[in-house]
Amino acid sequence: MDESLIAGLLSAQDGVLSRRQVLARGGDDNDIERKLRRREWSTIHPGVYVNHTGLPTGGQLAWAAVLYHWPAALAGRSALDAHRLRGPRQLRSADAEVCVAIDATRSVGRRRGVRVRRLAGLADRALMHLSPPRLRLEDALLDLASGAGDESGAVAVLADACQEGRTTPRRLLGALKRHPKLRRRRLIHEILGDVSSGAYSVLERRYLTRVERPHGLPTAKRQRKAVMGKGPGYRDVEYLGLRTIVELDGRLGHEWTSERWDDLDRDIASAVGDRLTLRIGWRQVLEPCRLAASVWRILLARGSRLSPHGCSPTCPVARISVENPAPGAGRSTTIS
Repeated sequence: MDESLIAGLLSAQDGVLSRRQVLARGGDDNDIERKLRRREWSTIHPGVYVNHTGLPTGGQLAWAAVLYHWPAALAGRSALDAHRLRGPRQLRSADAEVCVAIDATRSVGRRRGVRVRRLAGLADRALMHLSPPRLRLEDALLDLASGAGDESGAVAVLADACQEGRTTPRRLLGALKRHPKLRRRRLIHEILGDVSSGAYSVLERRYLTRVERPHGLPTAKRQRKAVMGKGPGYRDVEYLGLRTIVELDGRLGHEWTSERWDDLDRDIASAVGDRLTLRIGWRQVLEPCRLAASVWRILLARGSRLSPHGCSPTCPVARISVENPAPGAGRSTTIS
């Protein structure tokens, strides 16, 4: 066994190597047994070793999972860790397992502490030359977003990566084309395609059909032309007579662009005119009942005479109707 080659390999792989790699460098099972007997190495998985006898680090567990399932690459949360992307706070400690991807044509046994994803065309989605090998950043983000616990978690995965400047919605859309059967693909495509939050965007339609109508909110004026800040513009949603404006912002990152400064100018101009601006994004609209309850409380405080109603017996808006019976309850009125 060439000790110098083995030392170089251990250095490159965070102290972890496999039996296959030892054999490729002139070693044999006797050499491995001698290292284990002398306690220079210890076993993490069958045929995968680390060069000490203490507890392996997170990085060593990641390498061990990749080598045990070779050819494989880190996926999901494990891939984002390798890319040094922090990710959403709620997902950072939720998964103690190492997640690896293998090609869909293979089948492997289950190992404790390792989650295996079978992906078609792994070679095109992974960066096998990196240390350790991992999915491309966009593929890893989509993988994690598709497996998030709820829709808002999926948004958080994508939004945080864009906010940190590590990727863009355009690049994520390009990667999405490689995932025709991805879970939540339609939602993710809508989110990424709605980046600019233009007139009559997907986000606006969702606010209308999932927040406003099912909960009996007043009928608002949409895309109403108004003088805002330094010039004319269009308000996404305005509850006339209630001095309340809803601006629906579908952008994922919170870049300090000229558009963002313009948004703040418009909010200030609205406040000067005694109008409250609610700036709402994907994460809020994906929790429609919770958002509707908040908007309803604001509208009631600002003079709405309508009676709110929940979309189901457990909807939080139903409690508002009981707590705050509005005069003229039961009448359908358009605020104009």
